[in-house]
Amino acid sequence: MLNISKLCLSYPDCVVLHDFSAQPANGLVLVRGGGGRGKTSLMCVLAGELAADAGHLQLGGVWLHQQPEAYRQQLFWADTRSAAHDALTCRDYLATVQRLYPDFDEAQLHRAIEGLSLAPHLDKNIFMLSTGSKRKLYLAAAFACGAALTLLDTPFAALDKVSIRFALSLLAEAEQDRDRLWVLADYAQPDGMTLPLLIDLGD
Repeated sequence: MLNISKLCLSYPDCVVLHDFSAQPANGLVLVRGGGGRGKTSLMCVLAGELAADAGHLQLGGVWLHQQPEAYRQQLFWADTRSAAHDALTCRDYLATVQRLYPDFDEAQLHRAIEGLSLAPHLDKNIFMLSTGSKRKLYLAAAFACGAALTLLDTPFAALDKVSIRFALSLLAEAEQDRDRLWVLADYAQPDGMTLPLLIDLGD
């Protein structure tokens, strides 16, 4: 589904990737790296939001450099640093995501809202949320959206233990998913998960 071809990415004093190629199978894969190693930058490249120094990306038969909008329509990426959606309520944001993704799973959304204890926050504006609650909102959208490619950047940061356990249980299910590809970027492989190591950026 995803074809990474001769990808190069670097910034001052850090080479993130050089001439990297891969065709990851559907399911769950990991980008592992220490602080400042370029995990978020790489996720932005995969999302089509940041240009690589060289190389090409293809998703579902669509090349990013040829059809950028068609490429981006197949993936879900929520940059938790962005304030782009902050004026929306959580409920309105989730409704927007539902309109954008034809395979959106409403039952999975309700499951995620319950499992992540989001119900009390649905009518709050996103800017009112704590960092942890904002991450929970984007996780709920990610699990429900049905996108061919879903990108999750350090998804467990600022989450409570109950929410981490719930998110891990959904990701364990994603390991067996042959219809979607999930790319998880984090500092280490999550405990209890045996997902393949796609890219190791080093410490």
